[in-house]
Amino acid sequence: MTEGNFVDYVKLYVSSGKGGKGSAHLHREKYIAKGGPDGGDGGRGGNVIIRGNKNLWTLFEYKFKRHFRAEHGGDGGKQRSTGADGADVYMNVPLGTVVRDKSTNEILFEITEDGEEKIIAQGGKGGRGNWHFKSATNQTPRYAQPGIPGEEKEIILELKVLADVGLVGFPNAGKSTLLSVVTAAKPKIADYEFTTLKPNLGIVKHREFQTFVMADIPGIIEGAAEGKGLGHYFLRHIERNSTLLFLIPADADDIKKQYDILLDELKRYNPEMLDKERFIAISKSDMLDDELKAELKTELDKTLPVNYMFISAVAQQGITELKDKLWDMLNS
Repeated sequence: MTEGNFVDYVKLYVSSGKGGKGSAHLHREKYIAKGGPDGGDGGRGGNVIIRGNKNLWTLFEYKFKRHFRAEHGGDGGKQRSTGADGADVYMNVPLGTVVRDKSTNEILFEITEDGEEKIIAQGGKGGRGNWHFKSATNQTPRYAQPGIPGEEKEIILELKVLADVGLVGFPNAGKSTLLSVVTAAKPKIADYEFTTLKPNLGIVKHREFQTFVMADIPGIIEGAAEGKGLGHYFLRHIERNSTLLFLIPADADDIKKQYDILLDELKRYNPEMLDKERFIAISKSDMLDDELKAELKTELDKTLPVNYMFISAVAQQGITELKDKLWDMLNS
């Protein structure tokens, strides 16, 4: 999937169908001059329904079509004929989609299961025909109910990527390179910051045909929790990852400080993120000789509060051990 095809935020207009009118028909038949009321009910207006689909990974189909309208219900007819119900409109979305009300920014619901259906705009009820209003004192009512109008809403669809492992790190830490090595994904890779502007997903093949999903999240910078840089645009994708892999380059000025900054940004955005399993990979470690690596290891053993590992995606060092470690964390 190319970066341009990954759409994770769209604003849409949805409108359900209005209910059909009830009929005020009076029965007429040969030899029956004054038949009673026999007007049928109006049909229900169509609903707009959001449905989860595990085969979708993006909101791309809503990039160009932004308006969704369900059919109106049919009007009632004679001989108590009920009008046809309006056809429902189904909107398929990836799992992990959050639906918000655009005017209030309130979360209406989330879609997390395949086939899960939620009505976002309820169709109006059809009006009742005049035969419902017949009584001993009013045997020929010449009125019926109109249909109830449908609902109109402006909504926001916001995708939070569902992945097992989320890559967390500063820009240009080597996240895209690692993803390209451990999966078949082909993210954009270049030697400058913010090469990755949208999340990339890849399936990691592990031993004995086992797999898990890894997400390369755009790089975090200090102040991201307040919206600085790409801010909230990508931090929300980390919320759904069960394990966080912090990637810090071996040539960083202070590895412990970088880890603390990253952790602080996650905490300020959503404190619940600190409940997730965490692991640190020291990337680009092929630049270190054995002496430097031993010296750095002695320092990190004293300062880092979580387990870590030296890896190099370019030199293919420590990649198998990293996959083993992540698999154990996911299945512990």
